[in-house]
Amino acid sequence: MTRQIIRLTGEDRVEFLQGLVTNDVTRAPCWAAILTPQGKYLADFLIIPDGDALLIDVDAALAPDLLRRLTMYKLRSRVALEATDMPLARGTGPAPEGAIADPRHPALGWRLYGAEGDDGSDWDAIRVAHCIPETGIELIPNETFILEAGFERLHGVDFRKGCYVGQEVTARMKHKTELRKGITVLGIEGAAPVGTPITADGKEVGTLGTQSGGRAIAHVRHDRLAPQMQAGEARLTPA
Repeated sequence: MTRQIIRLTGEDRVEFLQGLVTNDVTRAPCWAAILTPQGKYLADFLIIPDGDALLIDVDAALAPDLLRRLTMYKLRSRVALEATDMPLARGTGPAPEGAIADPRHPALGWRLYGAEGDDGSDWDAIRVAHCIPETGIELIPNETFILEAGFERLHGVDFRKGCYVGQEVTARMKHKTELRKGITVLGIEGAAPVGTPITADGKEVGTLGTQSGGRAIAHVRHDRLAPQMQAGEARLTPA
């Protein structure tokens, strides 16, 4: 997917982001999200230190709204925000000089800012193999809760950093005995569009996400998983 790099400068840049996003900006590079006050996902992005700036690497489709929201929160903070045309290269082979390891999972390889290219890795296969959600597919603005989307497992949330927008709801979900819903990998025969409802015995189990190599990411109710499930013309089974 196309990415947009937002450049954040100014002496308050770390403190400014720290009060808004799910992860500890002082430990960047990191993956983080910005949430609604009700704890629902709005956008996810990588935060990369770059000299006297922070780079915010976000899906291009979400960049205008993210930039607008960050500008709204700026108030008297001594920061400046700028959407750039900085290119991005990524791959899973030997990392070039200056590349950053993707902080979500080692299988996602490296990212190099200021260069352009892709080594042809099968990103969908990698994400399905490791149950890594994608913006706009498994991560839906104003719908997704990040703990159901694997943010804790993928180092996208820090429970010790203090307050941020949506923190109270996220913390309450963390301290539940068990999440009833979440993303998981299922076996799949056939294919169906992303977002197709998954059903079993007439009950809705969840929704279908990315598919690759006979497996699929799905957002499901764990207590409704069954030995045989359907999504459109596709048949699904627990992986």
